[in-house]
Amino acid sequence: MMLPVFEEYEPTADCGCEGCAHQRRALRHGDHPSAHGARRALVLVTAAGVALGGSGAAEAAARTFRPAALSADQPAGQAAAPRAAGRLPATNRTDIISRAQRWVGSQVPYSMDKYWSDGYRQDCSGFVSMAWNLDGSEWTGSLAEYGSRIAADDLQPGDILLFHNPANPTKGSHVTIFGGWADDTHTSYVAYEETPPHARRQVTPYAYWSNSSRYVAYRYKGLIGGSPGGGPGTSTRFPGTKYFGPGTRNAYVTQLGKMLVKRGASRYYQQGPGPSWGNADRLATQAFQRAQGWKGSAADGLPGPSTWGLLVGGGGKSIPKAGQGGSGGSPATAAFPGKGSFRPGQSSASVEKLGRQLVKKGFGTYYTSGPGPRWTEADRRNVEAFQRAQGWRGGAADGYPGPETWRRLFA
Repeated sequence: MMLPVFEEYEPTADCGCEGCAHQRRALRHGDHPSAHGARRALVLVTAAGVALGGSGAAEAAARTFRPAALSADQPAGQAAAPRAAGRLPATNRTDIISRAQRWVGSQVPYSMDKYWSDGYRQDCSGFVSMAWNLDGSEWTGSLAEYGSRIAADDLQPGDILLFHNPANPTKGSHVTIFGGWADDTHTSYVAYEETPPHARRQVTPYAYWSNSSRYVAYRYKGLIGGSPGGGPGTSTRFPGTKYFGPGTRNAYVTQLGKMLVKRGASRYYQQGPGPSWGNADRLATQAFQRAQGWKGSAADGLPGPSTWGLLVGGGGKSIPKAGQGGSGGSPATAAFPGKGSFRPGQSSASVEKLGRQLVKKGFGTYYTSGPGPRWTEADRRNVEAFQRAQGWRGGAADGYPGPETWRRLFA
């Protein structure tokens, strides 16, 4: 493979590629300021061509001649001046991930020579250019100019992982958008990327499936405040399992609840979300986990790195509406049989059903036997414990189930 060399560029008269045609137009328009400089444009030339966003050389000539995109009102033949760092389009992390998600949701097909309806090229670097809101479609060899290099441990959603192979850009060059860590060991993350056959979002080994050690992390220079999943001041990294579960109280619980509400969990919260962990948080988390198709310990209602990463990065499936079902969704709640079924001396199948569900949810502490069809003090105390776990107090936690207690218990 021939190594890249820099050489003077003089367009040939019979070449029809965009670069030569554009250069010939510039030479004909001698009154344009760039006409003289265009005769001696310094460009990167390789035997295989230059890759646009990952592989192939379909637009190598165009990109080698014109690393910066022309604006719509710029005269033909006048090269666009490099954008000053201070004049980069401002954006925030939330908008970066939202734009990336739009392409993922639309399953934009991968192409190195086609442009999507928003005007960006449909390859990996065009995808990042779109998400970062750049003026045009850059390539893997120029994206680093728009970012500041950061350490892997500093990665946050909206940053990128870039591998550009200058010796042979067609060999493996690629770029992904970081969407959040998928585990607490930082060995995998949620990646947004444009790759054949179409834009996707999936958990990916760090830094990538191939050439992993050669990827470099960058943060967009035009970034302003704002974080996906909760706004400024929230955590994009998974804080650890110790911050969640019975007895915990901290800002991460509030952040988790707010992210879950945005993903369809509002029906689990009678009030809040708030900093004190309650059964509403557990049920909402479990509903989100089941929406991903997870089962068993993977859907225990306690957030782990994968759950947190999907919520922060806006990934995964949202919680189906009540009664809608869906992948991993919960069935519609059984009808509440009425308060009269749960009073001293009452005996019915509803009492036993209630007791078994309490045990299933982890609120069967006061049963020494059963549960059975006859209402007992053990039933009442277990229901009271469940109600208190919702954050209810006073008459709202008297141990006698009402419609809301029943709905939450069977949700």
